[in-house]
Amino acid sequence: MAIERGQFSSRLGFVLAAAGSAVGLGNLVAFPVMASKNGGAVFLMVYVLFVALICFPVLLAEIAMGRATRRNPVGAFSALTNGNALWRTAGKLAILTPFMIAVFYTVVTVWILIFLFRAMTGGLSDLATASAFGDMIGSPGIFPWFILLQVAVFGVLLGGVKGGIERLARVLMPTLAVMLVGLILFVMTLDDAMLGVRYYLVPDFSRLNGTVINSALNQAFFSLSLGMGIMITYGSYFSRQDNILNSGKMVAMADTSVAFMAGLLILPAIFAFNPNTNPDDLSTSSVGLIFTYLPQIFLSMQEAVGYFGASAVAVVFFALVFFAAMTSLVSILEIPIAYMIDEWNFSRRKAVLVQAGLVTTFAVLAALSFGMSPFLTDFIPYGGGPKSFFDLIADTFSEVILPLVGFFACIVCAYRWRQGFTDELSAGDEGFRNSALAGYLTFSLRTFVPVVLLFVFVNSVAAKYFAVDLISLIAG
Repeated sequence: MAIERGQFSSRLGFVLAAAGSAVGLGNLVAFPVMASKNGGAVFLMVYVLFVALICFPVLLAEIAMGRATRRNPVGAFSALTNGNALWRTAGKLAILTPFMIAVFYTVVTVWILIFLFRAMTGGLSDLATASAFGDMIGSPGIFPWFILLQVAVFGVLLGGVKGGIERLARVLMPTLAVMLVGLILFVMTLDDAMLGVRYYLVPDFSRLNGTVINSALNQAFFSLSLGMGIMITYGSYFSRQDNILNSGKMVAMADTSVAFMAGLLILPAIFAFNPNTNPDDLSTSSVGLIFTYLPQIFLSMQEAVGYFGASAVAVVFFALVFFAAMTSLVSILEIPIAYMIDEWNFSRRKAVLVQAGLVTTFAVLAALSFGMSPFLTDFIPYGGGPKSFFDLIADTFSEVILPLVGFFACIVCAYRWRQGFTDELSAGDEGFRNSALAGYLTFSLRTFVPVVLLFVFVNSVAAKYFAVDLISLIAG
């Protein structure tokens, strides 16, 4: 007997949940890092352009695939290609990818939770030391926090689509927005913060190059949760009476707005901490920024607001990042859960418990790869040196695979399901069918969007595994 699937209670519920999946560490941490390393305002402009011209069509394609089939990614690809085995394999890739992303996301979220607790208990000065992060990730003391996080995450998932995912998004997304605006207003009161604002908002076109373009597209794609199967699955919970186009616009605008505000928070804070900052000297690592550099910035604020005030700012920031990570983690894990419910006729409870066991097992192995297990720490050589088990998962599934899955979705919607795609977007919006946007979506998905995504995939493989940047070779 088929298990009854969930559904969002309203378009707002869908938008908040979809935005919650998109708004995560990619927005709040990775985006400011990429902006700081790639010319600030120039990167921002290219990023917004890619969101509008390339990522938005893919977003609509994935939502439409899900709503039309009422299935998970495997079921959606299969239904729209008459059960073709090759396309069903593409759907399975869209199940494996979010599962593996959830593995490394779980590890990073545990780190955030620990830093939040230590900031709340007066340990900001300890967090700001050079050894704090390394000591934490190499200690078995992190594992009790795994239990706490998994109980919270899978407790939400047991609540289902409306009672769990949507309810979490309705609470955390507005809270996240308020906290982010409050932190921005505070940082703007600091000396030299406007240096960061100027770097972030005044473009220097001499910094525009192939690296900026590639970084902006990769960031836009990951930030919107594309290629992970999330939007296909969430689309399957979306009412046919609601407008996909307008909802997609709201998701893209919410995600881009949070990324923009995160840059408006982090870059001014960096320049307030050190007015002579050279952005090129900043770490390229999002992890390095959030767990090493930012605690030092927060501690430096004690000269203006005292130690308690600086600790309060750190608490609000880590709570903000934790909320964003939670909404994303819940969304990512819903994909393999939906697959088990749809394809294996598992009850939600059984699917959630199986996923809890699998994700926790792999996440513990990933956590052990930071020195606690020599085998997992030097797990495999590629890209010019030894990589850990955690590195392999993060590199492969957060960057390399995503554009490939997006490419498959484009091909299905543009060639195998072309008329059905237009019909699905027209449901709830009959004016769309003959609009200029309809023509653009069809043209873009049939021409340059899949070409760009395929190139990004090939370039990511070359860069990650062979330390070769094809864009730099072409440009130079």
